[in-house]
Amino acid sequence: MESFSSNSARSYIGKNVNLHLKDGAVIVNVHLTALHRNAGKNNNLIEYTPNGNHRITCLPLRSIAWAEMLNLNFLKVPA
Repeated sequence: MESFSSNSARSYIGKNVNLHLKDGAVIVNVHLTALHRNAGKNNNLIEYTPNGNHRITCLPLRSIAWAEMLNLNFLKVPA
């Protein structure tokens, strides 16, 4: 199984996803905002904001196993 790379992360920028981490944890319903490339091979960071929050958080790309795209049509917002 291939690791989550910067090429696959770039395709999710601007979308809402669930991030599945390599340690088994899941970060639910986040909006990926940017990909930061640093010097070195494994120093890339993914920037995201949790749903309903405007606080930006960064996570090393090497700690993400895979991302699952969310369908926002199934999420109901109370009127």
